[in-house]
Amino acid sequence: MKYFWLFTILWYSTFVTAQESERKPISLEAHYFTGNIMEHNPSIAHLITSHPEGFFLQYNRKTYGFNAWEQRYNYPDWGFTLIFQNMHNPHLGRLYSLYGHHSWYFFKRHLRLSVGQGIAFASKPYHPDLNYQNNVYGSHFLSTTYLQGGFVKENIWQGLGVFAGFSIIHYSNGNIKAPNTSTNTLGFTLGAHYLLDHENFPDYIYTEEQEKHTEPVRFNAVFRGGVNESDVVQLGSKPFYIFGVSADKVLSRKSKIEAGVEVFFSTFLKDYIEYRAIAYPEDNSSGDEDWKRAGVFLGYEMRFDKNAAFVNLGYYFYYPYDFEGQLYNRLGLKRYFGSQEKIYGLVNVRAHAAKAEALEFGIGYRL
Repeated sequence: MKYFWLFTILWYSTFVTAQESERKPISLEAHYFTGNIMEHNPSIAHLITSHPEGFFLQYNRKTYGFNAWEQRYNYPDWGFTLIFQNMHNPHLGRLYSLYGHHSWYFFKRHLRLSVGQGIAFASKPYHPDLNYQNNVYGSHFLSTTYLQGGFVKENIWQGLGVFAGFSIIHYSNGNIKAPNTSTNTLGFTLGAHYLLDHENFPDYIYTEEQEKHTEPVRFNAVFRGGVNESDVVQLGSKPFYIFGVSADKVLSRKSKIEAGVEVFFSTFLKDYIEYRAIAYPEDNSSGDEDWKRAGVFLGYEMRFDKNAAFVNLGYYFYYPYDFEGQLYNRLGLKRYFGSQEKIYGLVNVRAHAAKAEALEFGIGYRL
């Protein structure tokens, strides 16, 4: 009989676990937007001739607290976004973009903030003969980021809801190929969404975390690389390599800080130095200046399960040739792998203030 009860308990535990498996609520959204290209640089004024417009199409995975990180961020959404944008300018053409996004809710879930990062295809990039007026998109494929915020009301009737707010859409190729002045579209957005299987949406789960999460200082080794080009059109895209080491300290389950040192081997800068020495003798440059740089940086990282967003602020302490200034900054994403999360991949844009130098791809090891 005791074996019967043991079997019954095990069976019931398995059954309860199966019943408590994660559910995956989904919502679909469609938004229309129209607005203006922001004149962040006087050199793009000739391209601001009308009001761009387009559509957002979004697939959202709704969270309800099944995983602890969802509770920490007030049950955010994550998913994928498609954006079609008509720039209404004959030299800029149309853009088609695909993003991964996260959305956070505030004020009793009536205010929503979304951030998306992805890749875009520009139908009419710069061409020296056919489209030299387009000095903002140097290639067909671009990196793109959007920020969207506004009022949201979910499930007003039969799963249908509304959204109204503002969006900023940024397009740039991270200086992979010149020119790369970039554009930023500020728009008003209005749309609707539909919650699939709305009648069976699960109750929100909240489990209070009793212990504060702490970790000792950990060390990292990171390699970054990619290709980029100076602002001189047709000087050529060249590879770059960055080697860095850092130490990080976890502050909580949400965030950590980091400090490190890195060495930059940007081969495009070698060609740029030679070009400037020949084309601009008034610079008093020999053309033989060292093109390598070294910097120190501070960073902050915010975690979302195995994903993270991070920012860095750095300073080149070895800076033999003046190019865009000694301060630099990064904005990017990480993805940790494995149960111990020692290996991670990352992608980010490195810039000097608002002037992008490179789109960096990297891999890191956390000791």
